[in-house]
Amino acid sequence: MAEGQPIEAQHQRSHGHQQENNPTCPEPTETQGTSTLEDPVFSCLTTKELQQNLKEMKQRNRGIKLLFEINSTRIIEDSLTKYVLYQIVIMRSGSYDSQRVAIERRYSDFFRFHQQLLEKFSEELEEVHFPRKLLSGNFNPEVIAERRLGLQDYLGKIYAVRCVRYSSHFPEFFTGQEQRRAHDLLRAGQFKPATEQLQATLTLLEKVAPWQSATLLVPTLCALAVGHRDLEELGEAFSAAHRALPAVRRYGLRRYRAALLELLVDVGYQLQRPVAQLQEELSLFRDSERGRVSSASLKEVVVQEFT
Repeated sequence: MAEGQPIEAQHQRSHGHQQENNPTCPEPTETQGTSTLEDPVFSCLTTKELQQNLKEMKQRNRGIKLLFEINSTRIIEDSLTKYVLYQIVIMRSGSYDSQRVAIERRYSDFFRFHQQLLEKFSEELEEVHFPRKLLSGNFNPEVIAERRLGLQDYLGKIYAVRCVRYSSHFPEFFTGQEQRRAHDLLRAGQFKPATEQLQATLTLLEKVAPWQSATLLVPTLCALAVGHRDLEELGEAFSAAHRALPAVRRYGLRRYRAALLELLVDVGYQLQRPVAQLQEELSLFRDSERGRVSSASLKEVVVQEFT
């Protein structure tokens, strides 16, 4: 079975992968933080009350989408290069968003992103205008202001294209640089700034790609667990690792599973948490995968990501 495919449904492809290759599929509903009709709270409601609750849930979810604002820029200049950084603020509409996040990208980052999208979705992007390159005047305040508005409009328009929104290129543009920066910090032993960057990246991933497969979050959650453990923040380490475990199990991510369970058992013992079932799962997994499971620690697995 290929790594990343659900163990209990080998004949089905993962949810995120299905959507990326089938842009015509119905748009998933974001349910994080909301009740479902399977919750106990609905068990004693009448049919009329259930229908009303369902209607309200649909209305709430229908109004949620992403908004992009580019309100500020800054010019970076050193002995080798000079360029403009555009700050992108990403927020949810439809309800108050207490976790607005911002990233910075160069025009060249936008341009590479657009070229990647054109290779895959040229027909869908025929009507989407991308701010053109200029041979000169790139640092003129009027040019920067015009380009800032053009790039902001561009992000809104590509987000409206369903197949783009579901593709792997979309979250990569918004989180790839941050992921690599965080893992560089981990490799350098700078655990505090690494965990701060990883937490911000996790928030970004949850915001820009809530419909993607949970496997998208696993590298970030595992790196967070490693960073928190090395900072002796054991509760946070256990929480991040425990959150990653269901996706690792479900999608058969063998390279993570033994190392993740090992960290959970070790940290769980220190926190005096019940870990007997985790220890048994680790032993059974090692027995079933004898000769195929790496003995690498989770830290060793994590530092190999994004190199």
